[in-house]
Amino acid sequence: MPTFAAGNDALLRPVPFLASVMQIEPQWIDYNGHLNMAYYNVMFDRAIDELWLELGIGPAYMRERKGSTFTAECHVRYLREIHLGDPVQVSILLVAADEKRLHTFEELRHAGEGWLSATSENMTIHVDMTARKTAPFPPDIRARIEAVTKAHSAVPRPEGIGRKIAMPAK
Repeated sequence: MPTFAAGNDALLRPVPFLASVMQIEPQWIDYNGHLNMAYYNVMFDRAIDELWLELGIGPAYMRERKGSTFTAECHVRYLREIHLGDPVQVSILLVAADEKRLHTFEELRHAGEGWLSATSENMTIHVDMTARKTAPFPPDIRARIEAVTKAHSAVPRPEGIGRKIAMPAK
């Protein structure tokens, strides 16, 4: 089992990672009076950035070790409207990982009332920024990812993982 810095041991509990509470910004509200679809992705991305910091693959990792991550695929489901003034929080489940990829499932919830607003399922790839090609994670990072993936494997799978876009069968 890898050694984690102080605070990182929380990642090894069998619960999804919980990002900071965020506030909806006024310029994100569209002419329908609710959060524009693009800004759901902004909040999901900010939450992922928090998890990446805990895993050791944030901005310092890119600067010092020339590695980063790119999103290869994303599937967002919009389930309930979010409005200006609603506090929100994203939970992230590290569903699976291999030497170059991370499969995550995120849930955006109203931070005060707990109801589910949206989900985002993502496939992220690790990139060697010098070559700008996919590359394996370094062994120390891979060990952290494996430990978190193992802890998250004990979490019941939320509805929606693996869902695809299709017209309903008649």
